[in-house]
Amino acid sequence: MSEQTYGVTPPISVTLPTESEKRSNDALLRELRAQGTFESPTETAKREEVLKSLEVIADAFVKKAAEKAHPQNAILIRDARGRIFTYGSYRLGVYGPGSDIDTLVVAPKYVTVEHYFEFFPDLLMAMTPPGAITDLTAVKEAFVPIIKFEYWGISIDLIFCSIQTQMQLPDRREEWSLADNNLLRGLSENEVRSLNGTRVTDEILTLVPEKATFKLALRAIKLWAQRKAIYANIIGYPGGVAWAMMVARVCQLYPKATSALVVNKFFHIMLKWPWPLPVLLKDIEYGSAVTRVAVWNPKVQPTDRNHKMPIITPSYPSMCATHNVGMSSMAVIKKELDLGARLTDEILVGRRPWKDLFAKHTFFTSDFRYYLTVVSCSKTKEAQNAFSGLIESRVRFLVGKIEVHPSIALARAFNKGYDRVHRCKNDSEIEEVQSGSLAYMISETEVTTNGATKSEVKSEANQEAKSEPGVPVVKTEPTEETNLGAAAVVKEEEGDTKNIKLEDVAETHTETILYTTNHYIGLQLAVGAKSLDLSREVNEWKFMCLDPKRNPLYDPHIHSLTIQQIRNFALPDDVFEKGEVKPVKAVKKKRLPEEDASNSAGKRQRTTAAVA
Repeated sequence: MSEQTYGVTPPISVTLPTESEKRSNDALLRELRAQGTFESPTETAKREEVLKSLEVIADAFVKKAAEKAHPQNAILIRDARGRIFTYGSYRLGVYGPGSDIDTLVVAPKYVTVEHYFEFFPDLLMAMTPPGAITDLTAVKEAFVPIIKFEYWGISIDLIFCSIQTQMQLPDRREEWSLADNNLLRGLSENEVRSLNGTRVTDEILTLVPEKATFKLALRAIKLWAQRKAIYANIIGYPGGVAWAMMVARVCQLYPKATSALVVNKFFHIMLKWPWPLPVLLKDIEYGSAVTRVAVWNPKVQPTDRNHKMPIITPSYPSMCATHNVGMSSMAVIKKELDLGARLTDEILVGRRPWKDLFAKHTFFTSDFRYYLTVVSCSKTKEAQNAFSGLIESRVRFLVGKIEVHPSIALARAFNKGYDRVHRCKNDSEIEEVQSGSLAYMISETEVTTNGATKSEVKSEANQEAKSEPGVPVVKTEPTEETNLGAAAVVKEEEGDTKNIKLEDVAETHTETILYTTNHYIGLQLAVGAKSLDLSREVNEWKFMCLDPKRNPLYDPHIHSLTIQQIRNFALPDDVFEKGEVKPVKAVKKKRLPEEDASNSAGKRQRTTAAVA
């Protein structure tokens, strides 16, 4: 009886592992443990408790929606229930300490997105212990409806979908999966995307020969991609599901290989892959009539032909998981794949240890001389959570505009933003922060929940405690330019409470708390470039982000967006980790008078950057 063949082509090799490959595999496992990629049983148990709690909340949510949608139907309300599914790294079994849990709440057809945002956030707060839920943000404007929060310190991204073919969901005690294509009937594209997170994850696991081999190899590739800062779908790099599908394809081609050999073959195969030939785990399914959502097909869809590095999801309807990858990010990925191939060749023969593969990127320390920093700013933390998310999703479009400039050889966005908090005393300081200054930065722990700093709250409390009975306390109202500044406290002389004059009130300084997120783009100039003017590209991108018709979220009284040029030696200290060396400004050597005279006839090449 022949063995099962996985994938769209026969395997390259079915050779059993050698003793040397087994030893290398053991060494990889030890290194991944040393790198802290495995979670403790206690933390894993906490995740399971969080998911059980979300199941209970999901049931309560669906019952509330049933009461509102069908108040007269007692049986429907009684049997109303929701279901919680996971997807991504948690469902694949490759999560580690600090990993978030990508989660989907599924509801019957009568539950709407409006119900989701109306009821679920309040139920989260009401049905969990005090302080368990933090950083709760409902992103209604997202293409896929999502609520973000932390539950006992575990980051949760919770998306929603109602099944239009189900008036009630099966009882939780019954086995029920989302694999049936008929569940997609009547769903919009964003609802299909919500449901397909779990469907894709489940199908990947069914399409690999050895799940344990796949999971260990994927842990290694995930760690490598994160250390090299090429792991972030929203910025323009492959995300978790894309890296998983690439590793799964290599497992199909080497079904008997150890995880260590799969890692080595991964680098070689993906480096030499004839892009834009797509990576497929199985043949694409066309012709199904259950949904109108387009299946990836470059022969029919012009936009699909533009995908530079297509990696296609196996579940119907198949989609490209790497449509965000651009010209520069692909060049960076290829460079890292080449280095990874050479390193693992040496590792497998014992010349180097596995830890060398996981060395950190040098994006800030040595890769670039010039950077752009995108600064999004808001006057409240809640507003910044939403606004910075929007800007982050559009950074790749700025990179796309810049990388085709004739003076640019490479424009590489860093794969995450840096969140900061600032305390400003006047309009001038506010403008400085909005322009990228870090002179007034404070730690987030210094800010209370209402936006004031702890010193302000303490001062106000002390002043109120000292006020005598019957002595009026006068507080300034926050202006349009402030957040919740310190309250001014003025005591009047006893017996003179009627004739107080404005000029007698001591001048007070309110403080404004600003929240910023900085995204950095490294710029490599083309050979021979003598000048660089990016004002047109930057202004076009800013208009795209701040145009009220395209972005109703933007409020000029709350938000601001600036782009600044910065040299490597002027990068802020907090982008460097302990042990990293920050670039320093080169000291120009003094020229002798005769050298100046000999060079006066020639022009020195000068590179300038003009950014509006």
